[in-house]
Amino acid sequence: MRRYVIERDLPGVGGFSPDQIRDASKASCDAVLEVGTGIQWEHSYLTGDRLYCIYLAESEQLVREHAKRAGLPANRVVEVKQILDPLSASLPGQ
Repeated sequence: MRRYVIERDLPGVGGFSPDQIRDASKASCDAVLEVGTGIQWEHSYLTGDRLYCIYLAESEQLVREHAKRAGLPANRVVEVKQILDPLSASLPGQ
């Protein structure tokens, strides 16, 4: 599976109450079950007016189908090509 970052424009999402966060999580989990195999939600980051979600999926089409079923926007979907983290400093040839 490939890793995707989904950018969702959701005004005020950073101020969601615990109940709203729970409901959004449930909607996403339910949509994953509906879509079936080939997609997995890793986690999301809430900022002021945007939600950044990290998913593993077989295709961008599955990511967009999930968003539709969850009732969430998918303003931008991009495939992650590489990961840069502190361990990258110890890669061979560095």
